[in-house]
Amino acid sequence: MIIEKAAVKPFVKWAGGKGQLIPVISNKLPIELKQNKIKKYIEPFVGGGAVLFYLLENYTFDKVIINDVNEDLTNVYRIIKNDVEFLINELRKISDEYLSLNDDDRKEYYYEVRKKFNSNLLDGLKKAAYFIFLNRTCYNGLYRVNKKGEFNVPHGKYKNPLILDEENLLNVSKVLQSIQILNGDFENIEKYVDESTFVYFDPPYRPLNATSSFTSYQKCSFNDDEQIRLAKLYHKLHEKGAKLMLSNSDPKNVNENDNFFDDLYRDFNIFRVDAKRNINSKGNGRGKIKELLITNY
Repeated sequence: MIIEKAAVKPFVKWAGGKGQLIPVISNKLPIELKQNKIKKYIEPFVGGGAVLFYLLENYTFDKVIINDVNEDLTNVYRIIKNDVEFLINELRKISDEYLSLNDDDRKEYYYEVRKKFNSNLLDGLKKAAYFIFLNRTCYNGLYRVNKKGEFNVPHGKYKNPLILDEENLLNVSKVLQSIQILNGDFENIEKYVDESTFVYFDPPYRPLNATSSFTSYQKCSFNDDEQIRLAKLYHKLHEKGAKLMLSNSDPKNVNENDNFFDDLYRDFNIFRVDAKRNINSKGNGRGKIKELLITNY
């Protein structure tokens, strides 16, 4: 089955999302994509899907596989794929209720929804609707959980948040019909990779400093041991003949002697590219820094 090009965009805001880096990523894509030699696209850390949706808008594939360890996120993808009309109806109800409230009542509504979301008593549809609502109304669109796995981002003060983007959800649903959605460890994708595959890795970034590591997408942090395990998989997939691209933070932003990634990926091409990121939790920590793009081609 050929997955045709489609105009879609991410349906959630996502910390570390790649929307701003799409022009750079586009310039570094393997030439085999434009030559139609790549038949399969795999993304082991799909997140908000900015790169996924860009590629689907510009290229065709015979097979696309997406994966994420975040069960709540992959549930939303599956609900959009299989039950988008029900999701839209649920979001419309939530949106109408929330937007009709004053600021104090909105805050109360938000925390009540967050409490229900963390209760583990919801069906997949309700959980997906609450996920999108919380994402659209929480502080900075973060997804962060505590050690118990509970979503704990505070309320954001937006005047008119777009809780329901019906047209985009319908378009995303059409695209997802032909896409295989996995939920699990990134190594699970190894068996699907062959020489006609392009894999884009966008793992949780290695923190540049203590204050930049406040975001956790799962109960267990993605520490240096996980980064090393990922590098081993990268090497394995390279041996299979797949085309690979990986993003990560550049430790040299804060310590020019930190060669962690330079050593891990010394056999590959390491590009340092400009990105606009928060490098700490304060607004004045925002600015242009370098990020890494690592390719095996």
